[in-house]
Amino acid sequence: MPRRATPPPARRNAAAPGAAVAGLAGLRAAAVLLCAALGAGPGGARPLFPFQDPALPWHRRLDDLLGRLSPAELVLQVARGGAMGNGPAPPVPRLGIAPYNWNTECLRGDAEAPGWATAFPQALGLAATFSPELIYRVANATATEVRAKHNDFAAAGRYGDHTGLSCFSPVLNIMRHPLWGRNQETYGEDPFLSGGLARSFVQGLQGQHPRYIKASAGCKHFSVHGGPENIPVSRLSFDAKVLERDWRTTFLPQFQACVRAGSYSFMCSYNRINGVPACANKKLLTDILRGEWGFEGYVVSDEGALELIMLGHHYTRTFLETAVASMNAGCNLELSYGMRNNVFMRIPQALAMGNITLQMLRDRVRPLFYTRMRLGEFDPPAMNPYSTLDLSAVQSPEHRNLSLEAAVKSFVLLKNARRMLPLRARDLPGKRLAVVGPFADNPRVLFGDYAPVPEPRYIYTPRRGLETLPANVSFAAGCREPQCHQYSRVEVVGAAAAADMVVVCLGTGTDVETEAKDRRDLSLPGHQLELLQDVVQAAAGRPVILLLFNAGPLDVSWAQAHEGVGAILACFFPAQAAGLAIARVLLGEVGANPAGRLPATWPAGMHQVPPMENYTMEGRTYRYYGQEAPLYPFGYGLSYTTFQYRDLVLSPPALPICANLSVSVVLENTGQRDGEEVVQLYLRWEQSSVPVPRWQLVAFRRVAVPAGRETKLIFQVAAEQRAVWAQDWHLEPGTFTLFAGGQQPGQQTRAPSEVLSARFTVTGAARPLRGC
Repeated sequence: MPRRATPPPARRNAAAPGAAVAGLAGLRAAAVLLCAALGAGPGGARPLFPFQDPALPWHRRLDDLLGRLSPAELVLQVARGGAMGNGPAPPVPRLGIAPYNWNTECLRGDAEAPGWATAFPQALGLAATFSPELIYRVANATATEVRAKHNDFAAAGRYGDHTGLSCFSPVLNIMRHPLWGRNQETYGEDPFLSGGLARSFVQGLQGQHPRYIKASAGCKHFSVHGGPENIPVSRLSFDAKVLERDWRTTFLPQFQACVRAGSYSFMCSYNRINGVPACANKKLLTDILRGEWGFEGYVVSDEGALELIMLGHHYTRTFLETAVASMNAGCNLELSYGMRNNVFMRIPQALAMGNITLQMLRDRVRPLFYTRMRLGEFDPPAMNPYSTLDLSAVQSPEHRNLSLEAAVKSFVLLKNARRMLPLRARDLPGKRLAVVGPFADNPRVLFGDYAPVPEPRYIYTPRRGLETLPANVSFAAGCREPQCHQYSRVEVVGAAAAADMVVVCLGTGTDVETEAKDRRDLSLPGHQLELLQDVVQAAAGRPVILLLFNAGPLDVSWAQAHEGVGAILACFFPAQAAGLAIARVLLGEVGANPAGRLPATWPAGMHQVPPMENYTMEGRTYRYYGQEAPLYPFGYGLSYTTFQYRDLVLSPPALPICANLSVSVVLENTGQRDGEEVVQLYLRWEQSSVPVPRWQLVAFRRVAVPAGRETKLIFQVAAEQRAVWAQDWHLEPGTFTLFAGGQQPGQQTRAPSEVLSARFTVTGAARPLRGC
């Protein structure tokens, strides 16, 4: 939307009212006893209406509530999704229903809400951890702060933007183009990785309580949405023309994983898909999302997306026509850009004309109130453990430590010539360390977009973090802002020439890449490359370490090739703990041996970057990349230690068409330091009746291995991982190759460990996946 200013096992479609009823019989009985003891309804009095009775099953409470709402009241519930003057959803005083604001952002912390909040690393950096377990903890901590602040807002009668519990997070769009402005909000370029991390985020955000959710997740932007923002055309009128196979195999799988994780909502995107706006797309919102996947939650429009169906796409001629098209397609809630007389306010006219039925309107409202019930709104507060959370949970020491841990685990070591890193702490006293560049001491540029705002005392820039080391630290920005239009060469050269070691901090930031702002090329902005070259010349052979703060890939081929740059560390947007994390990783402290891996391919130059508006997957992402090697491949990252793989075993080596494959491999830390490795399994189809990726990530695991130790790892590769799209998901017999290692097979830029491979065969006749 436009800007202003080891997880638990998945429960299929936990958001479905029908699915939830059977599992709550015991809780219902407990609720009867608790309510009898408390003698109270949601507001402290006995329930006045059946929908306030926690002893009743969800579906009966919903039937009662919806039956009491007039058509006019129903319309206001779907028309007031926020933001600004468009929210909150209004109260219904005669029923004791309070206002509720649906407009909340929780991408990696309680973003844009009034007051402080812990800022965790940007989503793309979290993806680089390759750690579903860490994502789960970050999401759960985020939900704790969202809930604690919501409790405080509600007690004060505050229902403005970003005060609710329903999050427009996570972002599951594929990072299909390196110049897209919103790459930073995604989990990278791979559908399987994105789906696995989405599952953990959704479950972490919503929590493990059997009756209540801590906050509700909302997966966006659905679907085929990955640029452009503004170059070469506007996202607000863009038509993504996509092949059905690419849609099914690249742009939808991670969203299906979100449904399976139990997300309560989806956000439909601004764009058209093959001519039909996503928010009026019945194939997308009804046939696929609800029909094929069984989703029973609600769909909210992106901010202003319904208005843009007419004003941007010219798909409809009036707001009335737009209301009919979008509601009948499957949209439940309109998030309008501050409008009061918005699209869904035309629903009364559509009802009168018979274009929308009253039953459909009730059906669209139903999951909205089901979500609010599962958040605990209509139960006695004493029943809901989350109602006791208060502001003491916000920016707690535990959350600040988690932010630091997440930043450390997100860093990707791209280059480490002659083992320049880690630094030795005992060598630092008396040394002169220069920290230079526009990212060295500017807190604003370290967060990325949709960032929570922590107290300034908890923000550590690279300079502030490195000043905790026992060295004499000097500083020179060179450029005031990331665009680096004006560059002070004298300042930078002076600092570098006087130092024993130089840490150069370069990158992009939201001034260069963000929502509504694409990049035009891969270059370091402005004079940043010149700044780096001047540092290398002035350092005259003394150590130079390059830290990168960016989301979309940068052309740092000069730094990669030049011997004067000893190490390169990709830091993404690490947020409040940036400086502390950098200091820990540069020293290689316990738990700070870098093990992040790139969640997206870095092209070797603009000649490898296809047109933004072309949505074919050919030549895009590691799954379909061209023959020429990229600068850095997906899954790449170095360590301060070394690993060795051996004893890859596939069982059985020949398996029936519907069977799963068991994989075991031994991983040994052959170096002198404890470390973590991201084990990656890739599948290659040797024969296929339809086009398929050259290979596909099918399993991954981040695992800690002490120096000199080994561990045997067991994986299961499900049959559906072998499925191909041919008008439906099919399993085919044939020969397959399974690769196991710490990276992709056959890469030019690579870690020192080997990649093992073994073949297996699948027997039997081809059949639809749903037939297994």
